[in-house]
Amino acid sequence: MTNDEILAQFGPRESMEYDVVVVGGGPAGLSTAIRLKQLAAEQGKEVSVVVLEKGSEPGAHILSGAVLDPQSLTELLPNWKADGAPLNQPVTAEAMLFLSETTGYRTPNLILPKCSQNHGNYIISLGALTRWLAQQAEALGVEIFPGFTAAEVLYNESGAVRGVATGNMGVEKNGEPGGNFQLGMELLGKYTIFAEGSRGHLGKQLIARYKLDEGCDPQSYGIGIKEVWEVEPARHEPGLVVHTAGWPMDDKTYGGSFLYHMEDNIIAMGFITGLNYSNPYLSPFEEFQRWKTHPNIRWYLENSKGEVSAKRIAYGARAITAGGLMSLPKTVFPGGALVGCDAGYLNVSRIKGSHAAIKSGMLAAEAAYTAVTSGRALDELSAYPEAFRESWLYTELNKSRNFKAWFKYGLRVGTLMNGVEQFSLGGNMPWTIRRDKADHEYLKPAAECQPIEYPKPDGKLTFDRLSSVFISSAAHEENQPAHLTLKDASVPVKVNLAKYAGPEARYCPAGVYEFVKNEDNTDRLQINAANCVHCKTCDIKDPTQNIVWVTPEGGGGPNYSAM
Repeated sequence: MTNDEILAQFGPRESMEYDVVVVGGGPAGLSTAIRLKQLAAEQGKEVSVVVLEKGSEPGAHILSGAVLDPQSLTELLPNWKADGAPLNQPVTAEAMLFLSETTGYRTPNLILPKCSQNHGNYIISLGALTRWLAQQAEALGVEIFPGFTAAEVLYNESGAVRGVATGNMGVEKNGEPGGNFQLGMELLGKYTIFAEGSRGHLGKQLIARYKLDEGCDPQSYGIGIKEVWEVEPARHEPGLVVHTAGWPMDDKTYGGSFLYHMEDNIIAMGFITGLNYSNPYLSPFEEFQRWKTHPNIRWYLENSKGEVSAKRIAYGARAITAGGLMSLPKTVFPGGALVGCDAGYLNVSRIKGSHAAIKSGMLAAEAAYTAVTSGRALDELSAYPEAFRESWLYTELNKSRNFKAWFKYGLRVGTLMNGVEQFSLGGNMPWTIRRDKADHEYLKPAAECQPIEYPKPDGKLTFDRLSSVFISSAAHEENQPAHLTLKDASVPVKVNLAKYAGPEARYCPAGVYEFVKNEDNTDRLQINAANCVHCKTCDIKDPTQNIVWVTPEGGGGPNYSAM
């Protein structure tokens, strides 16, 4: 049954009304909610705010490196330290390495540009910070509904966003309501703020409907794959931040890594691959596993005998919105706004987006509060983008606007020009480098590319996808329709496999996509939707844009505890 047919039989849906509905319980969404309630308390007014979170709890789907610049958190919650925010490990040292296959060259810290410096920042679990922000929001009177997906945008007769509908529960694989079926409900607001994170399912629809990206560079993304390790005390340096570039990426492929020493002998490490890569044989997951074998990296995971003694305790993956200021869409439309990575505020030169997510949420909240308390509803919050243009966040992003674009000329040229722009000119380059292609358009036919042979995992230092997904605690209701949908079921075999050697089997970091043989020896694409960690890479990199990620039942997906 279609959703319209379900509504005709079981509807109408129940509805709840709020002043502001926030979609997404990450740093951007929770900061929006907190700021709204702060302003109401300061002026003795009532503003009702609800936050929808598709994860089983706030933070369950949050993954980041992460090194946090606390500037915006301090603006939002000045007493965060006394109130127990989980910022426990300040950065104490940093290193930038350029790797060849067997050696590494360290850039002297004296010539590191300001965007690469981390003095005053903290190494954190963003999931832990998100859970703490949720507690602060609830203490202020914000209603948080975890385990509920925002599955549909609701519009009024004039085309303004009037809220969202949550997904139906208990729909079986065949699309029919099952015995435990529950109709979704409508959450209606004077304004709806979308904070879904990178490549938001509804944000993507809103950008297309209102043509919010008209005149912008195509958005650019990366996939970040992360592991958390418990290491030998002798190999742990609390507060050390290491970034690398170069191997295993070739000169034409954008990518790099992070290795962050947290407290309690814990190291968070990960690899980011730009999704504008061209070789369909490339596997971001295997590139990350290969990177760990580099002598400069594996040393941290070994003991004095050269044996891998560290223990891998967590795994996850997430797309990163990395286009920067020139790809930032218009962030407001009738009845709502985009904040955080749903819009694309990440500063790729700093490898940081959490501080920008918090700040963008605050700016949107201030505009929405003024509108609500002035009796307005369902119009454009024009004060939000205006305030952004006057903020330190705009200044910061403007200085890094060329950072990723330079790398279209290769790693060496990109590194050199970014060094000139960021170190010598302080980000004040007098011209702007533009891009004109979306990431999926860069993929070349397999016949034009060299296959890549990756070593088999050893189960100690390097791993396969399925054992990795297992420790992400990913789980979905097995009897629900697949949330990874195809516009045309024939395209994966007829086009993707035939022309591009089936790249979905490699770019997915969770083993969701698998080409298998039918009984008559023909090929078919098998979708293992239960493995999905909600990274959204397939929705971005599919060369035919045939894969569409939609929301599964609420509470499904990964359950990150240490990310």
